[in-house]
Amino acid sequence: MTSLRPFGSSFRGVLSLIIVVGLFLPAITLSQQVTYPSTRTVNVVDYYHGQKVFDPYRWLEDSSSPETKAWVEAQTELTRGYLDSIPFRAAVKERLTELSQVENSHRPFRRGERFFFYRRAIGENQYVLYMRLGFYGDPVVVLDPNPLSPDGTVAITAQAINSDGTKLAYALSSGGSDWQEIRFRDIDPGENFPEVLNWCKFVNLFWAPDNSGIYYDRWPEPGTVSERDQYHFRKLYYHKLGTPQASDSLVYENSKDKSADFSHLVTFDGKYQVLNVWTNEASKQDIYYRELDTNGGFQVLKKNCESYYRYIDNIGTTFYFHTGLKAPGGKVISVDLSDPGKKKWRDIVPATDHVISKALMVDSCLVITYTEDAYDRLIILDLDGIVIREIELPTIGSIDDVYGRKEDFLMFIEFESFICLPTIYTYDFNSGELKLFRTAEVEFDLSKYVTRQVVYKSFGGITVPMFLTYRKDLQIDGNNPTILYGYGGFGVSIMPKFSPPVLIWLENGGIYAVANIRGGGEYGQNWHRGGMRQLKQVCFDDFANAAYWLIDSKITSPARLAIWGGSNGGLLVAASMEQHPDLFGAVICQVPVTDMIRYPKFTVGDKWISEYGRPEENEAIFSYLRKYSPYHNISLFAKYPSMLVTTGENDDRVPPLHSYKFVAALQARDDGNNPKLLRVEAEGGHGLGKPFSKAIDEQTDILAFLFHAFGITPHIAGRAVESRSKAPVDSIDTFK
Repeated sequence: MTSLRPFGSSFRGVLSLIIVVGLFLPAITLSQQVTYPSTRTVNVVDYYHGQKVFDPYRWLEDSSSPETKAWVEAQTELTRGYLDSIPFRAAVKERLTELSQVENSHRPFRRGERFFFYRRAIGENQYVLYMRLGFYGDPVVVLDPNPLSPDGTVAITAQAINSDGTKLAYALSSGGSDWQEIRFRDIDPGENFPEVLNWCKFVNLFWAPDNSGIYYDRWPEPGTVSERDQYHFRKLYYHKLGTPQASDSLVYENSKDKSADFSHLVTFDGKYQVLNVWTNEASKQDIYYRELDTNGGFQVLKKNCESYYRYIDNIGTTFYFHTGLKAPGGKVISVDLSDPGKKKWRDIVPATDHVISKALMVDSCLVITYTEDAYDRLIILDLDGIVIREIELPTIGSIDDVYGRKEDFLMFIEFESFICLPTIYTYDFNSGELKLFRTAEVEFDLSKYVTRQVVYKSFGGITVPMFLTYRKDLQIDGNNPTILYGYGGFGVSIMPKFSPPVLIWLENGGIYAVANIRGGGEYGQNWHRGGMRQLKQVCFDDFANAAYWLIDSKITSPARLAIWGGSNGGLLVAASMEQHPDLFGAVICQVPVTDMIRYPKFTVGDKWISEYGRPEENEAIFSYLRKYSPYHNISLFAKYPSMLVTTGENDDRVPPLHSYKFVAALQARDDGNNPKLLRVEAEGGHGLGKPFSKAIDEQTDILAFLFHAFGITPHIAGRAVESRSKAPVDSIDTFK
């Protein structure tokens, strides 16, 4: 979803807008009740399939207009006044900073004899890229984005390092935007090349085998197409290092379908390029490949594929793919390009009841991450699919990343869970040993907490799993403050993750629940398809049934139950609140999609049509979208719980207009006793590259809002309270 032009702090000094702002100034009483800014309505009516759709806040779609800016300014003053008046907010921020202010690192990756890794030191907003010459060499800074902006809002969002580790191509994002600019760096002298590549979003970067340049994808140059088509006509280019972007060579475009999208890669051996092409209207894709040392074009490997094909690795002309072909949970196949007929394709790792979420080749073995009941297992198999061993993980949790190459004997594993710190392990294929490589330490005794998994029945008699995390000594009395988190869309699996804000909730007697509802990918493609398009209501039913289970099981009560979700999860909690207004006590709705009728018209909204459906397509699709669209289903009579809606003024994935219109409509029908507040992040986007300081501020506001909504004054532990927690297993941390 694409960026809307931000307004800067200079807006406050623009005399021509002072009077307009004054019209919106809010009032805050000493109680929880608030008085909202006045918001005008317009008489706008659209017709879909002969039916009227009213849009009284259409004018808020124009984020650059002085009136919209004034409205946002007034909303911000209301929200800041409310949140900043919460007496314990400062203490929450101090504790959250204490729990979050640790040195974090990602697993290393190798290029030639050099090892690279990202690390964010204490006090830094963004991760810094480092290099070591050899495994035990001293760390050298390759690229530090922190000095590039005073507020830390410039981030490294993509990178590619050439085969010998001497040159870096990297993408920078500013102010939370998904738009990226590509730059190049000569690593040893630490100098940038002069050229900059623009008009990139969600970019893939791959070096040519001779290290002469990169293959990258980009969108049209502004002004060459209409504003709407800025998010169509994606093309693949080759850029030769040291030349201007205007000289780049076109490698691929889909001239028949401007909305077609694709992904591309260069194989690990540098001999082939693989291209996956799909349209957003359908769930099928085409797969192409070409040899890079010839002048030949792309050849078809498979057309009209009914599932995904993800390249794992290749040995000569034999390619290994992770695919969902006739396997809802995924399988691994091999294809020989010298005889690529489908009848010659070979199943290597067959489909099982569990989901293959990751697959790679290390030490000439297949390493498969299986997701089983929403947590991960790690299995090593030979190239014939015979199981060699399972790597025993510390606890139930999620594998964030696994890295190694087929010629490596050492593999890196990133692992975490609700009560297990993000930790990097190494696995030695020669010795079979799993060792701790690096972890953080936190002033929190995680041994006092427990995670358990429960199941509950939902629509159609389907069993849905849910994680519960809480203090071991917590008395479960039916009134425990509880956060219920969910997502339910795009095949995204919500796995056990470590979260400092959740720690504060837990240490104050809260329960954290995560429901693995349909629409996600926890049980494969069928689980996803069971909650998309005309079946989207199933996601809301699954989520509501999770809440009913928590209440019926005497864990919490409606007045003490908060729901939390972001993006598609923001849609989930907004729709759930409207459908069950008496079921929840508070709602956290982050960067939500709320106008399900007009969503395809903005930024990259039409990329989601395969998930939601296009309202213009037919009356049936329009009707089901209209039935649950949060903006269009606000009741005049319902008493909704307290709600905090967050967005970023630069969000070019889910533009802030969704939040603006939704909050305006909510406030117009609300008495202010359960406040409906809008939090707009200046120089913020959908979350990409968010600096540490802004993340802390947002998380603080969310926690303070929830505690205040439930009438809880949190006990803020501190410094000397609890012992330091870290991961078990002996350390071989050579990357200190």
